[in-house]
Amino acid sequence: MKSPEEIIKNIKELIKEFYYSQKYEFIPGKTRIPLQVPSYGYEEVCEALDSLLSTWVTMGEKVKKFERVFADYLGVKYAIMVNSGSSANLISLSILTNPTFKNPIPPGSEIITPATTWATTVYPIVNVNCLPVLVDVDLETFNIKVDEIKTAITSKTKAIIPVHLLGNPCEIVEIMEIAEKYNLKVIEDACEAHGAEVNGKKVGTFGDMGTFSFFFSHHITTIEGGMIVTNNEEYDELARALRVFGWARHTRKFEEYAKKYSNIDKRFLFINVGFNFRPTEIQGAMGIHQIKKLEKFIKIRRKNAKYWNKKFEPYSDYIITQKERPKTRHVWFGYPITVKSQAPFSRDEMVKYLEEKGIETRPIQIPNIARQPVINLIPHKIVGSLKNANYIMENSFWFGNHQGIGRVEREYIADTIINFIEEKT
Repeated sequence: MKSPEEIIKNIKELIKEFYYSQKYEFIPGKTRIPLQVPSYGYEEVCEALDSLLSTWVTMGEKVKKFERVFADYLGVKYAIMVNSGSSANLISLSILTNPTFKNPIPPGSEIITPATTWATTVYPIVNVNCLPVLVDVDLETFNIKVDEIKTAITSKTKAIIPVHLLGNPCEIVEIMEIAEKYNLKVIEDACEAHGAEVNGKKVGTFGDMGTFSFFFSHHITTIEGGMIVTNNEEYDELARALRVFGWARHTRKFEEYAKKYSNIDKRFLFINVGFNFRPTEIQGAMGIHQIKKLEKFIKIRRKNAKYWNKKFEPYSDYIITQKERPKTRHVWFGYPITVKSQAPFSRDEMVKYLEEKGIETRPIQIPNIARQPVINLIPHKIVGSLKNANYIMENSFWFGNHQGIGRVEREYIADTIINFIEEKT
């Protein structure tokens, strides 16, 4: 009879054999090109299996290890893993509004954020009893316009939440200058921008806090999962309590709290309000290996985007494609296209053509949240006409750009789009 160790070894060898036996052949016009394909392999599956077989599946040492390596990758002091990027945004705002701090952001404060965004960038502002102030974005980058931020600032403004949409870095240096001038907090939503850079510095590390998502479709994945990053020790301490019921046991000052409240069993000591946003060891297990692959994935995405930019350059009279701004590193969560209003075809016509040819597409996240039905349930303020957000809503889309797209797929996508344009012009 084989020992448990021998059985596990055999299982892992079979898992590895399974992944290496997978055969993939792209057939133009028949094989569908999805927005994303799984970015994990046998390493992540075997690591997760170890956790399952050990029966230690809730938040533990593997989560801690992933936090450390992710912090090292970004060059920050602290990283706190949670169950989603949405939760990361909510905890970050819950920290800034927490009454344990000397000058928390008070209820009713205004927080500036772009109208082109994702839902759970905006919802947490309302969750902490503040007012989202929606401003317009740049048509070529889809990112918040610096001048619009300046226009929106009032005596009630307390923070800015810029979004590095689709992996394209915001003008974060200029945003931080505004924040310093007006004494505003900044939370960078970098959920789609793992590894993006400005002046050689990773996004998510400029503001008071940064947030990331490891949802299945993102650059790296833990299936579901998120991270808060910061260089502020107090924010780190509070984040660790807030993610688990306000529990003291997961904080760095646990023994200090236990001594202060010695009349309470330290195993069940609660020092703040909180949530249940814990990640699992399965997620931590995946993250440990995914982070090692991130730079390779980014290299593929950038190579694809460079190729498409060159191929589509002759058609700039009809479409707008994104360019990498000087001194930045765009990491291309997807490849966006905006159809110009004077083009002899519409966005919807191009999207329909691509879908028929097996190329999956999506709208630009939430191109203008001010036009979503949910806005009627959200106290909010709009500054300006949101002209560009409206234009993006009507004329823009994106298709997949990921580690599963190689030379053949890349060329097929380019040829399909060019064929469509030339048929229409």
